Amino acid sequence: MRYLHTMIRVSDPDATVRFFELLGLKELRRRDDPKGRYTLIFMAAPGNEEAQIELTHNWDEKGYTSGRNFGHIAYAVPDIYAVCDRLAAHGVPINRPPRDGRMAFVQTPDGISIELLQDGPPLPPREPWASAPNIGTW
Repeated sequence: MRYLHTMIRVSDPDATVRFFELLGLKELRRRDDPKGRYTLIFMAAPGNEEAQIELTHNWDEKGYTSGRNFGHIAYAVPDIYAVCDRLAAHGVPINRPPRDGRMAFVQTPDGISIELLQDGPPLPPREPWASAPNIGTW
């Protein structure tokens, strides 16, 4: 398993980028998604690009309450199906199953979302995950 990034939701991406730049981070990449109406901005300290922060700006969001601006912690895993199988066998709900062979979400006992991403290309869809429904929120 390899640590990827921590995501926070931001209401003012320009101000937040400036803040992290003051801390010494640099923007690595940015992606606007007009269909999903969001922007993703990835930043890291120069020379330590493996420890990234993802700034997510949901275009229609007016502000965040109850800590919803903290999004998730992400890990790349060598076999997303094996990890989800192991977690489920120990009673961990798979909130967003890896239907696409690429991404899943689970939660810690305190409700913190953990994103699991297939390291490398997506695996071919496989049951029971390909038809598994979402459970709760993530």
